[in-house]
Amino acid sequence: MRAPGFWWRTPDRPGLLPRLLAPLGWLYATATARRLRQPGHVPRVPVICVGNLTAGGAGKTPTVIALIERLTARGHGVHVVSRGYGGRLEGPLRVEDTRHTAGEVGDEPLLLSAFAPVWVAKDRAAGVRAAEAAGAGVILLDDGFQSPAVKPSLALVVVDAARGFGNGRCIPAGPLREPVSTGLARADLMLIIGDAPAQARFDAIWGACELPRLRGRLQPLRMGMDWKDERVLAFAGIADPARFFATLRAEGAEVLRGEALADHEPLSETLLRRLELEAAAAGAHLVTTEKDAARLPPHWRAKVLTLVVRLQIEDWSAMDAALERLGL
Repeated sequence: MRAPGFWWRTPDRPGLLPRLLAPLGWLYATATARRLRQPGHVPRVPVICVGNLTAGGAGKTPTVIALIERLTARGHGVHVVSRGYGGRLEGPLRVEDTRHTAGEVGDEPLLLSAFAPVWVAKDRAAGVRAAEAAGAGVILLDDGFQSPAVKPSLALVVVDAARGFGNGRCIPAGPLREPVSTGLARADLMLIIGDAPAQARFDAIWGACELPRLRGRLQPLRMGMDWKDERVLAFAGIADPARFFATLRAEGAEVLRGEALADHEPLSETLLRRLELEAAAAGAHLVTTEKDAARLPPHWRAKVLTLVVRLQIEDWSAMDAALERLGL
């Protein structure tokens, strides 16, 4: 399911439909608040929750990878716990990239398993207990900011600078899982991801949010691949496919067409074959995101190029200070 366009209008110009849907948004926010009053599991080791306030992606997976690298460099044994969105296995179980598929454990856990031990569990508390039993020194809770299952030691809210908090309204009137003021009151840090113009626009609209901030941007890793003048047919099933296509163009690729899929959309043989035939007729390569590549059937992986991006944080001092308070 794709998010409706009116979700991402600015708060001062929401339009008629969000106003009509506002009572349903209030009910959604009320249900979230009531759910969060439930007691959660108190872990034995520090748990850092990486979440967001909006439906869909905001850059949580690159953030988790960056935190794995940061914490590992500080000498900590990092494990990740995820509900495994899109996967059918209940868990808790440890993800093995040589054994599991995205259909079993979800594309994001499969991708993250290359960086640290990853546990998928529909019951997040059970996943945290499994990670603790396996010797985790610190746990990254991938999503779960609106879940009462686990009480985190530190909560980081990730925001896509270009989209911000959308029209500032709750589902279905807008993209928010809960009101901005309510969510940020529970958070310890906010990470805003985007280029300089997007960061400036976010500050102009949401600058009154008082919370320690980190700022970052997604930087492509060339890994020996020069995209300049490369003819490509791109496809992406992420929250904002247009951003991926724009990144390819910024790297110099000639994007003949971009196929925007729904977030986490299964990559069927029919879809991939159609794209392959179209690319071959145009003399182009198929290219996708790292997260989408995790959903490719094994026999397709050698046929599709991957643009890999990593999160670059401008200044880690706010996060480092928070980690030190936790003894990390």
